[in-house]
Amino acid sequence: MRSPLDRLRHALSFELIALFLIVPVGALVFQMPVQDMGVVGVVSATLATLWNFIYNYLFDLGLKRWTGTTLKTGAMRVAHAVLFEIGLLIVLMPFIAWYLGVSLWQALVMDISFALFYMLYALGFNWSYDRLFPLPEWQGKASSN
Repeated sequence: MRSPLDRLRHALSFELIALFLIVPVGALVFQMPVQDMGVVGVVSATLATLWNFIYNYLFDLGLKRWTGTTLKTGAMRVAHAVLFEIGLLIVLMPFIAWYLGVSLWQALVMDISFALFYMLYALGFNWSYDRLFPLPEWQGKASSN
């Protein structure tokens, strides 16, 4: 399994790269001031970083117990990303509605849009991260790397 420092590097790099992508695009798509989208982005990234750290640890523990390894197949990566985003959606929607002064419906649409972006981004980022920083236990094992 990954070390705490490796998990921290993973979580922080994931969120920082995503912020540079999502804030300007979100402001443009939802016609909101960049500053407001920046606040939503930073608060969301902070909560997501904490959730990322906890979720990935628990997911890997469960995966290792269930399969004997933390090596993820393509299907497992999709499940990993979807479950992560569902948990985050539950936390972020009320904050988005409150901070931006929009209805819960508008916040849900925005949150789902962000979640779709992040699911695709998470799939690509995590796959790339695992290729850049493979674990020794994966040597010689087949996966959808």
